[in-house]
Amino acid sequence: MNTLHRSTLLAVAGTALALSLTACQSDSGSTSSRPTTSATVASSPAAGATTAAKDTGTSEAAGSGGSARSTGAKGSTGASSTGTTGSTGGRGTASTPVCTARDVRVTAATQDGPPYTHIVLTARNTSGHSCRLAGFPHIQFLESHKQDVPAVAKSKPATPVVLTAGAPAYALVKLSDGGADEDVEPVSAFSLQLEGDATVIAVTAPGSEGIAVDPAKALTGYWTPELRNGADDF
Repeated sequence: MNTLHRSTLLAVAGTALALSLTACQSDSGSTSSRPTTSATVASSPAAGATTAAKDTGTSEAAGSGGSARSTGAKGSTGASSTGTTGSTGGRGTASTPVCTARDVRVTAATQDGPPYTHIVLTARNTSGHSCRLAGFPHIQFLESHKQDVPAVAKSKPATPVVLTAGAPAYALVKLSDGGADEDVEPVSAFSLQLEGDATVIAVTAPGSEGIAVDPAKALTGYWTPELRNGADDF
């Protein structure tokens, strides 16, 4: 009995030891596999964050570059357009060409009532560009008097007259003193030249019967940008 009992105890002890070792090996394998799995899971978000950061950075850089290029291009165009609009304004410069007979249309109208001693000349810019209307109109009323009508110096404007497209300028012209005993002659048309241009412009005199001119009393004012009624005492 003692021998059999001892053999049984030894067999049970051996079985228990084998189970214990198996359990330890199982626990050890399970424990070592958790960190590996945990590390893999943890590294996935990190890799994702890095990728996201790269993607975000690339997108922002592209967006910023695109915006800068677009804005820069618009700014440059705007600046160029604004510069062109500024340089083509109504301000006269040394580069503004002098008005010629091709640039303006000159008409004449009576000023005030009888005895109609003055007329007003209007020179309107009919070209598509600005030009400078220099000096005064060089007028010859009669074929018998080839001298230009004298200009009144005090009517000269302080600055050059610059006409934009469609803009007018005016010149007041004295025909006579209006006296009954004056030596006047009828004029239905007369010639005019602009300063700096040799082209002769034929101007039709106002009124159905024309105008009465005393060559000894005739005077002309300078071109001005507005009609100066009564401003020039001549």
